[in-house]
Amino acid sequence: MPIKVSIYEDNDSLRNSLSHLVMGTETMELAGAYPDCSTLLQNFTEGKPDVVVMDIDMPGISGIEATSMIKASFPDIQILIYTVFNERKRVFEALCAGATGYLLKKSNAIQIIEAITDLYNGGSPMTGEIARMVMEFFTKNAHPNTNEYALSAREVEILACIVKGDSYKMVADSCCISIGTVRTHINSIYKKLHVNSKSEAVIKAMKERLV
Repeated sequence: MPIKVSIYEDNDSLRNSLSHLVMGTETMELAGAYPDCSTLLQNFTEGKPDVVVMDIDMPGISGIEATSMIKASFPDIQILIYTVFNERKRVFEALCAGATGYLLKKSNAIQIIEAITDLYNGGSPMTGEIARMVMEFFTKNAHPNTNEYALSAREVEILACIVKGDSYKMVADSCCISIGTVRTHINSIYKKLHVNSKSEAVIKAMKERLV
């Protein structure tokens, strides 16, 4: 079953290039390509995508605002930020809004396809410099690990895998459990940490040094 991808990019040339890139793969299907987010939620009632590729600097509703809207109404949709912005403020605003991946526009076609596939499979793809920025921030601002959330040893192990960016399949293989069991543990982790997405769980885990 192909990965359904929607694209939000106001640059016509880039939007067309991304659309052709997605349509040119055998594993993906273009669910829609839009120059702005004015009809965002209506678009998903016609054909809900698995992954959204989202620019930040959009006319009207920004990519960060749109990300929050999507996660509020469709929490299962994965969002890949695809932008020129690498400022710390923009990065963390996007992650806190619910984005699970963050690529800079200098990424090549192969990296884009791999990121979409990784995101769909449960990973959290990021351009290298963005990943370093996130790790450095939380290392400097971390608190001692108290595990006040009563995470089990298995949940801590799985949370550590998530922080590393492992997909659900990779976690299952590493822990010798089924993907269904991984999902059950992750749902439990979300409840205990009081978060609603993988990106929120990763941010909290690193900030409070839970792993």
